[in-house]
Amino acid sequence: QRKPPKLQPLFAALLLHSFAMFAFSLLCAKIIGELLKLNDDPKVSGVYLHLPPASLTSRVINTLYPEKDVDCITDMNMGRLVQGNLSRGFVPPLAGAVLSLLQKHDASLEGKTVLLVGEGPLKLALHCLIERNGMFVQSSHSNSNSLQSQVMHADALVLLGAESMEIPSTWVRPGAAIIRCESILKSHNIGSSSRSGLGYLTAAYRAQNVVQSCSRWLQEQQYRPWHLHTLKLLPLNPVPSDIEISRAQTPKPIDQLAAEIGLLPEELEPYGRSKAKVRLSLLDRLHSQPDGKYILVAGITPTPLGEGKSTVTIGLVQAMSAHLKLNSFACLRQPSQGPTFGVKGGAAGGGYAQVIPMEEFNLHLTGDIHAITAANNLVAAAIDARMLHEATQSDKALFNRLVPSVNGVRKFSPIQISRLQGLGIHKTDPASLTPQEVSAFARLDLDPSKITWHRVVDTNDRFLRKITVGQASTEKGQTRETGFDIAVASEIMAILALSDNLGDMRGRLGRMVVGTSRSGKPVTAEDLGVSGAVAVLMKDAIKPTLMQTLEGTPVFVHAGPFANIAHGNSSVLADKLALKLVGQDGFVVTEAGFGADIGMEKFFNIKCRASGLKPNVVVLVATVRALKMHGGGPNVSAGAPLPREYIDENLSLVARGCRSNLRKQIQIAKLFGVPVVVALNAFRTDTPAEIDLVCQIAKECGASDAVSCQHWSQGGRGCLELALAVKEAARQPTNFQFLYNTEMPIVEKIRTIAQKVYGADDIEVSPEVQRKIDYYNHQGYGSLPICMAKTHLSLSHMPDKKGAPTGFVLPIRDIRASVGAGFIYPLVGTMSTMPGLPTRPCFYDIDIDPVTEDIIGLF
Repeated sequence: QRKPPKLQPLFAALLLHSFAMFAFSLLCAKIIGELLKLNDDPKVSGVYLHLPPASLTSRVINTLYPEKDVDCITDMNMGRLVQGNLSRGFVPPLAGAVLSLLQKHDASLEGKTVLLVGEGPLKLALHCLIERNGMFVQSSHSNSNSLQSQVMHADALVLLGAESMEIPSTWVRPGAAIIRCESILKSHNIGSSSRSGLGYLTAAYRAQNVVQSCSRWLQEQQYRPWHLHTLKLLPLNPVPSDIEISRAQTPKPIDQLAAEIGLLPEELEPYGRSKAKVRLSLLDRLHSQPDGKYILVAGITPTPLGEGKSTVTIGLVQAMSAHLKLNSFACLRQPSQGPTFGVKGGAAGGGYAQVIPMEEFNLHLTGDIHAITAANNLVAAAIDARMLHEATQSDKALFNRLVPSVNGVRKFSPIQISRLQGLGIHKTDPASLTPQEVSAFARLDLDPSKITWHRVVDTNDRFLRKITVGQASTEKGQTRETGFDIAVASEIMAILALSDNLGDMRGRLGRMVVGTSRSGKPVTAEDLGVSGAVAVLMKDAIKPTLMQTLEGTPVFVHAGPFANIAHGNSSVLADKLALKLVGQDGFVVTEAGFGADIGMEKFFNIKCRASGLKPNVVVLVATVRALKMHGGGPNVSAGAPLPREYIDENLSLVARGCRSNLRKQIQIAKLFGVPVVVALNAFRTDTPAEIDLVCQIAKECGASDAVSCQHWSQGGRGCLELALAVKEAARQPTNFQFLYNTEMPIVEKIRTIAQKVYGADDIEVSPEVQRKIDYYNHQGYGSLPICMAKTHLSLSHMPDKKGAPTGFVLPIRDIRASVGAGFIYPLVGTMSTMPGLPTRPCFYDIDIDPVTEDIIGLF
């Protein structure tokens, strides 16, 4: 039997070398991993790499953030040192210690010669520092033939790597300074590196660098003045299409815009070149910074065409920042893709008052609506799955699957313990539950006829309004009728818009009521055990998205709840971030959906309650077109040509519209104690006489000012007069107040809104609605604010009643609760939460160029 050949020595050596290199690479990877953690830890101001020289590879060294490199070993900091730029870098501690000893020598060394003997990175640092302090520097190494001559002529001698170097004393000039820089790594005693105390001094300089790093960090955390570089706008006449205007302007890189408005790099999460999420840590950093002025843009009761609140909002901030050089921020809602591909089109503004790139704004943006869709539908799936499993399993089998044994151990998850506590069961051991407690815990016992939670999709699809689910044989006959809403109608969207932080959002998501049990108890997302997972899906969506206008001014785009069954405003968080960023003398301009009777009322009574913020000015947008409609003009329909009354001058229609709807909307704003500026969004068909008449009557009706705006055709320059009027109005004292106390009975809160805002004589509450109100009171929801769901086309519940109707009774047809969002919403008439597509939707005109990838036809 032959023995296997012996391993060749060379191969064995190579194998050992490979193992050693592999182990070394693992060690370096571990070091780099720890450095990355230290880089991101705000509690760490400086990092000293006390490692064996072999571990200090270039990759390891340059992983360290330069601002935390207190030993000045990174390439970045060494480069700064060589350039003499120490405003952001550091002096290496050992080099600083050597320089200090040289400067404290018995005889002044200024103009004298210092000899550096040896090699290493310290040599370059010392050379630069010593020269800058007025000394001449020479370099040598220990085996140089001219070393003796150089030493004899030197006034000071610095020995680098001195532990292996001996210089005969006969070579040294009398009175010359000698400093030995032994390797600190080889000296565990901090003071043993030199009899001169160099080790102690080095440690002191290192500590000084840590203090300096901390001071710089604290300075960076302070509010930063803006250095905004605006984009030049060259308006054309005739005005091109929105998408042509947007594409003609090149937006600034988003990180440049962020730096200009005082954001730190670590507060930005870029999504491509032109948009980025902003982290909520900004609120902690600027918590002591006073807020700027808070401006709300609302409108009169609109025509079906809309009156341009978004364009006014954008034109106003362009005027303030690009032309008046005031810090200003627009906060807008994210548009649903339903209207974008339906009738209305996008919501990025229009003409020369737009958010750019408008394609990115109007389509997927940063995926927030998709996150809401996924989160909402996860809840819907959890509901149906839970009902199926409860219907087909015994209490014991259901409990064993809900609390499975893992490696012989059975325990509750945190969210299950929360459910137990809600049931009044204060136990943590699954084995200790009684059969009755097991049944109560395991069974939600949802009543299929009282499930209020729908699935959602971000498309106008009328055929999903009512559907039947569970028809497959695998669902064992568990069919039920349900439906789809459009994604922005999801309660999760309203929660996103009203949340104050991630913890607040998590709590609200848990409180969402998805249905009622057969015993009449509300069943929440927390009961389902799904609220934590929903919060995970929403963790990035809670951060506002930063974009810019055509003139390079900043915009936050965040949330977009329905303005009928929800409150129709952008997020609390976007407003709060912007108010800190603009500074005490800056302006944040946000928009409320629909007319002032709906969006503005909800902004004040719901959003301002949730945020604690108080507005300074209301900008009320009106158009001559809408005022003529309210003055008795014929109906206006989307897609149909405007009647002659809206094209020709008609002062009587304008005057009647002003003295009815405009007057009423000004009065509504003043109910809350906020000054009003009327912004007339001017169209080409408006005559000077009509414009002057609107401005005159608006002031007579109580507006602080009323001005005409041409932002659509001129950009910010066309809104300068409005910007000055808003600036002046913001100086006025406000007496902001809510319309009602939330502790009032639900019916009285509804009646207050109906009478004071809509002009109704009274409300009509059906017996079924009253039963629901009694149920909500019993469940503890009676102190929630009211979110009225009614038509936006009239102050009343009747869409065809224009102007300012009176003498009507407002019928409350139904009432529902969004407990997670935190409001009760009465329904006045029939509300559709899933729009349908018209005969000719916008998508007929939308396409893409396959060569350039440019989008065509989006508006």
